[in-house]
Amino acid sequence: MAANPSFDIVSKVDRQEVDNALRQAEKELATRFDFRGTGAEISWSGEEAIGLQAETEERVRAALEVFKEKLVKRNISLKSLDAGDPRPSGKIFKIDAKVIQGIESDKAKAISKKIRDEGPKGVQAQIQGDQLRVTGKKKDDLQAVITLLKGEDFGVALQFTNYR
Repeated sequence: MAANPSFDIVSKVDRQEVDNALRQAEKELATRFDFRGTGAEISWSGEEAIGLQAETEERVRAALEVFKEKLVKRNISLKSLDAGDPRPSGKIFKIDAKVIQGIESDKAKAISKKIRDEGPKGVQAQIQGDQLRVTGKKKDDLQAVITLLKGEDFGVALQFTNYR
């Protein structure tokens, strides 16, 4: 007999899709009339960080909105983008944004508690690093857990993988 049915709860972002969204936003900032002469730029600043800059606070905020639009079009949840507030840096304004990968331990504990308290009986969640493994006796119970978690907001984008 096979092991109990299970699935993993992860929070991963396809870096290639984020890169594509960044490139599209970069093109739009270069060609849109309202961004001409504002020094609006967007670029990677490290492995998981993105930097935006412009000459005014309003333009850098608008550049961030353009980037968010591109992320949404590529089916990337805005919960996986942590953007700071505009800050002056010399004559320009900058925004630092981070792409969030993985589920932090406090959020993983909250998800696990939610499954324990409101999920079907006999379903268990184990925290494994930056993801959770959910096991149960019946696949219907696992479907119920997925539905339960989709209805909640834990502040991170959740994906359900390795369903077997």
